[in-house]
Amino acid sequence: MAVDVRTISDSEYPDWLRACHTGFLQPPSASDEEVRSRLPHTDLARTRGAFDGGRCVATFRSFAQEVTVVGGASLPSDAVTHVTVTPTHRRRGLLSRMMAVDLAAAKERGEVLATLIAAEYPIYGRFGFGPATWATDWTVDVPRAGLDPRWARPECGGRIDLVDGADVRKLGPELHARFRKSQPGAVSRNERWWALQTGLDQVPGRPWTEPFYAVYRSPRGEIDGLLAYKADDHWGPAKQPLNTATVEDLIAVSPAAERALWHFLCSVDWVTTVNAGHRGPDDLLSSLLPDPRAARLTQHADFLWIRLLDVVRALEARTYEASGTLVLEVTDHDGLSAGRYRLDASPDGATCAPTSEAADVTLDAGELAALYLGEASAVRLAALGRISEETAGAVAVTEALFRTAVRPWCPDGF
Repeated sequence: MAVDVRTISDSEYPDWLRACHTGFLQPPSASDEEVRSRLPHTDLARTRGAFDGGRCVATFRSFAQEVTVVGGASLPSDAVTHVTVTPTHRRRGLLSRMMAVDLAAAKERGEVLATLIAAEYPIYGRFGFGPATWATDWTVDVPRAGLDPRWARPECGGRIDLVDGADVRKLGPELHARFRKSQPGAVSRNERWWALQTGLDQVPGRPWTEPFYAVYRSPRGEIDGLLAYKADDHWGPAKQPLNTATVEDLIAVSPAAERALWHFLCSVDWVTTVNAGHRGPDDLLSSLLPDPRAARLTQHADFLWIRLLDVVRALEARTYEASGTLVLEVTDHDGLSAGRYRLDASPDGATCAPTSEAADVTLDAGELAALYLGEASAVRLAALGRISEETAGAVAVTEALFRTAVRPWCPDGF
């Protein structure tokens, strides 16, 4: 019997959710409570499953999202998530079938990009995705950091206040909108995101612990930073506190706010270790410590992957720190982005259009995605054989156009 790949109905959602849990090695069941919690927030028109003999054996879902690109523009994107294939049905092309239908529908809707967080690195390159942001985790040994343990307030004249979840739901969305304008790679947060992160809405089976919330107010009284963190309760044998604070979220729209929030967290009584969570690869944390060696790098890995669905709109939407003209030959297994494009870019803006001119560089859609937000190096990709230079000096031009002074960062998984 052929495996049927299609969108699902309300009545099929519990079986779909069971298959999703199975794929992620979670208990293979879906309670009525969990279904009632999740189903109202699931767009079934963008939720697909593969069915064999009436049983769901693969899952796929997408939802509307916006992504900030270089220069601050926000582009509509197709966020791909909940991708699984049951172990009994691997290597049958089920993911390829679901992905092809979803990406084609996203392009038809006018979404410029597709995004995902890759659980496994080798899977998504063949679908035209490339790693566009990376995340770095730091663990700070607070006593070694060299910060003044008597610190009580920011030196800049601002202040830090503890708030509660209701305050965060009120203040957070506007602050995040400001933050996202200046952070390439950041993605939108909807009302459901804020409800989940503050305990207003909870997913059954996931124990909820209320974090501590702190906001930074500038000397003008504006909310310029937000910190959410949790702490354990651990004491050593000599009755010494050895507590660890773990960052759940830290966003700031100014370096002063970022510095003040990190200093605040490292000055909380009884906290001897800070786990910083997924930070940008050029985060200030380690360098602002008097002893940077107190911040130990515990993870550095790819995070947000993107795929360009509309090359022209994507390349025209971002800004460029240099001027130049480049003809890109883009190859694409699925054909969604394949073509030859002339890019005329400068700090004042860019134009892009299909062309029949000779190509300067040839690259796959996944490599263009990796370059798009400014993270990847064209010179490095060329050295790895992933970009072909057709015109002498074209790789250097590509490097100058696409690389950025500020590295992209996506704070949020999905």
